[in-house]
Amino acid sequence: MQDNKALRRRSAQGLEHSKDRVPNEVKMQYETIRKGDPGRWGLRPNLADYARARQELGWEAFAAEISGLPGGGLNIAYEAIDRHALGQNKDKAALYWEGAAGESERYSFADLFNLTNRLANALRGLGVKKGDRVFTYMDRTPELYIALLAIAKAGGVLGPLFSAFGPDAVRDRLADSGAKVLITTPKQIKIVRQVLAGLPELTTIIVVNRKGAARELGPREVSYEELMAEAAQAPALEPTGPEDFAIVHYTSGTTGKPKGVMHVHQAIVGHYATAKLVLDLHPEDIYWCTADPGWVTGTSYGIFGPWSNGVSQVVFEGGFGAGRWYQVIEKYKVTVWYSAPTAIRLLMKAGDQAAKKYDLSSLRYICSVGEPLNPEAVVWSQKALGLPFHDNWWQTETGCIQIANYPAQDIKPGSMGRPFPGVTATILDEACEKELAPGQEGHLALKAGWPSMFRTYWNRQDYYESRFTNGWYITGDRARMDQDGYFWFVGRADDVINTAGHLVGPFEVESALIEHPAVAEAGVIGIPDPIAMEVIKAFISLKDGYQPSEELKKEIKQFVRKKLHALAFPREIEFLPSLPKTRSGKIMRRLLKARELGLPEGDTSTLEE
Repeated sequence: MQDNKALRRRSAQGLEHSKDRVPNEVKMQYETIRKGDPGRWGLRPNLADYARARQELGWEAFAAEISGLPGGGLNIAYEAIDRHALGQNKDKAALYWEGAAGESERYSFADLFNLTNRLANALRGLGVKKGDRVFTYMDRTPELYIALLAIAKAGGVLGPLFSAFGPDAVRDRLADSGAKVLITTPKQIKIVRQVLAGLPELTTIIVVNRKGAARELGPREVSYEELMAEAAQAPALEPTGPEDFAIVHYTSGTTGKPKGVMHVHQAIVGHYATAKLVLDLHPEDIYWCTADPGWVTGTSYGIFGPWSNGVSQVVFEGGFGAGRWYQVIEKYKVTVWYSAPTAIRLLMKAGDQAAKKYDLSSLRYICSVGEPLNPEAVVWSQKALGLPFHDNWWQTETGCIQIANYPAQDIKPGSMGRPFPGVTATILDEACEKELAPGQEGHLALKAGWPSMFRTYWNRQDYYESRFTNGWYITGDRARMDQDGYFWFVGRADDVINTAGHLVGPFEVESALIEHPAVAEAGVIGIPDPIAMEVIKAFISLKDGYQPSEELKKEIKQFVRKKLHALAFPREIEFLPSLPKTRSGKIMRRLLKARELGLPEGDTSTLEE
């Protein structure tokens, strides 16, 4: 155990020392682009002069490029699909779908226009009104994307659930939001039926039976195929406004169940602008975002960002596999690729030779998000792929990219980059009152007011207001800014665990753990991991009559995995006679983490005797 802890301590401390290394081969390439080289495919970057863009561009300029609804109003689905389908791009490919088994389908903007109209009309027929929460719980098939766009067209608030969620995770989110309709598949319906009794507000479950398997529908269930066959294809846009709710994504905190982050239709301005300037999307691009719409990246940049820019994109239904991913890039000639650092580290692990087996020459620009991208990954991609990954930073709450590395300027490997035009970012002191000078570590904060900024936490306005101080949104991340205006991530200011780019609240995992009959108390922390950044470790005290064993560890892990999902179960479990607690009975996660990593324990005056 001591060797393990020493390794983790070096991992936690060593990252900071590697951040300022700027390999010559990376810096030299970006000096060339910064001087005006049009780039790999003769395309001048959409943001060619960062300093000038900071001075001249604001959110008003980007909003002016958005169409708006005929007659007034704003709807994110109209901006993503309808305005292209009703113009010169109607026959252009919007979606290239690659199934897990290798099947493929193509959908034009006109195809998606017609299909989303049908489903929006069907949803209206089921009683969906403006503001009703309508959720999806399904794999990445074309019907998922059709459903999410149709919900927005009908005026509903779309809520994508990750397809691997277990019953507790599904129930908590549907119950908290008061969801009216759920769109799912035969694969997931078994889980939904387990929790249906606790969801009285869920009036209808639409079952997408893509493979046509013979199945009987249960209570509240209707057939997607029958609804679509009967629905009108006439345009079906609810006259929504910029401040009407459009999207809810659930995100984890240190206490309580996950909270619903509410975004409005005006968020499309942020999606459009950042996809254009940060992801550098051009009309001729073939774009691939590997994120699932169950997470915010998969909606902001797997639906609304690329399609509001009229760009063709690839969706791959399957999971990670180095060869399979490279095959997708080769087959569809992907030009712009947006992925996560965990996936990039897995590609590194697969080795340079794995990449060399495929023709990846179509790639011209690659980006990452979700967690800090280690400098070695930037250097590796430059060597193996001929391009460096450009990291960027944002959150579920911000709705769109806030800080980024851009194609027309130097990369400092390990840095999040510089603020987007229209975004004001700073580092605040411990009291979140004063701005700190370059080089000093503090709280990363953003000046409130950008279009895709979340508007509230669902039914938690008090908690929402606590995230703002003196006009600054306090992100919960700690960072520093260097003399050149580049920001560097240091760590979380709270106990939230970032595992493979997904935030997991310790309370949710602890709640699931103590439902196991053997568990008396549980405390959960994140520990460093070379691939996933962090993995979950649980410290458990057992009830009388139970003895620690490897078999019990396996049983508890599987128990939590089934209740929540694969990212939220503890990879490690340590049994303790009792857990460190304050005199008021609160488990001290901070102390568990310090002891695990061999770090200073700090003030222990409130520790229980």
